[in-house]
Parts: sequence; C-alpha cells; structure tokens
Amino acid sequence: MSQESLSLIVDSIIAEFEVTNSLRDETLNRSRTLIRSCAHSIRAIHRHELDEAAVMLAQARTDAAAMVEPLADHPDLYYTGYTQDALKEVVEAHLVYAFVTGGELPKPADLYVTGATFLKGLGEAATEMRRFALDLIRRGEVEAAEPYLARMDDIYSLMVTVDFSDAITMGLRRQTDVLRSVLERTRGDLTMSMRQEQMRRTLREFETRLGMDVAGDGVEFEESEEEEG
Repeated sequence: MSQESLSLIVDSIIAEFEVTNSLRDETLNRSRTLIRSCAHSIRAIHRHELDEAAVMLAQARTDAAAMVEPLADHPDLYYTGYTQDALKEVVEAHLVYAFVTGGELPKPADLYVTGATFLKGLGEAATEMRRFALDLIRRGEVEAAEPYLARMDDIYSLMVTVDFSDAITMGLRRQTDVLRSVLERTRGDLTMSMRQEQMRRTLREFETRLGMDVAGDGVEFEESEEEEG
C-alpha cells in the first residue's frame, strides 16, 4: 500500500471524526437544554401549575426528538452518558406529571428511550413522590400523603423484579437501591406524622372530655350550695 493510499484512508477517517465531533457538540448542548426544561417542568408541577408544566413537557418531547433523530447512524452518541441522562430526565418529568394528574402513562417509544432508560427514569420519578408527600405532611395533610407512599411502594415492587446484569439495565440496580432507601425514609416520616396526628387527636378529645367533666362538676357543686342554703 502506497503512502498516498494510506493518507487517503486517514483523511476519510478524519472527515468522519469531524462530522461525529460536530454532532457530539450539538447533542451535548441539546442534552443540557433538555435537562433544564425537564427540571423546570417538575418545579411547575410542584407549584401545581399543571397547564404550564404540560406545555413544557410538550416542548421537551420536541427537543428530545430533535436530539435523537440525528443520532440514528451514531449509536455511540445515542448511548453516551449525557444523551441517556437527558432522556432519563424526560422520562422522569413525564411520569411525575402522569402520577400527579392521573393521566395516561407514556411508553418508552413515545419518549425516544430504551427500556433501561425508561426504568431509570421511573425510579427517579418514584423518588420525586417523596417531595410531594413531605409537602403534604408539612401542611398537616398526613392522610393525603399516603397515596404517594403507596405509589413509591408499587414502583419499587416492580423494579426489584428486573433482575438482570447492569450491562443490560445500564445500572438500574443502583437506582433501585436508592429508591428503596427513599421509600423507607418516607415511610418512617409518614408513620411518625400519623402517630403525632393521632396523639394530637387523642389529646384534643381528652381536653374536650376534661372540659365537659369540669363543667359538669361545677353545676353539681352549685346545686349542692343551693340545697344547703
């Protein structure tokens, strides 16, 4: 093989690298934008600005498609960390919205993600339920927080059934372990709050009965004085 032929081969490889590098930079920028927009949509859901959140999520789906479509011939860029992290955030935001509103659950294909990325986003959406539960507990709406704990528990029960190598699930086991920890902390917080609420109710009932007893004793005492008079 002549030096000229070898140079042509190297030049063609460099040209491919230049295309890939340009696409990499573009994908990285889009992934950052996507992560920010998903975070904003979740904050809107927490503020109960659901219409605004829905608009943001629609834009996130459009942005996800724009990021993924050019990667059809570049699986190395599609499966790289920053791309999958951004898509995981898309899944999380959409599932949080669906859980809170009771809307239809999206499928992996709807969000341009693999099954593994969908499951990791599901795990993060479940951990996000803790924030909703704690907000309700702080407002004294302890019973209203129970469905969020139940949702977390249901999701964890599903995720532990996915027992495959991390090479297949892209590290799902760690996400499942995180969810278990958050679930147990939330269960403990809710249990303590329920006990405190029960104690407050018992105390109020006791104070009410005590007040009635004191009032009753007063009436009887006044009547005995009249009889003595």
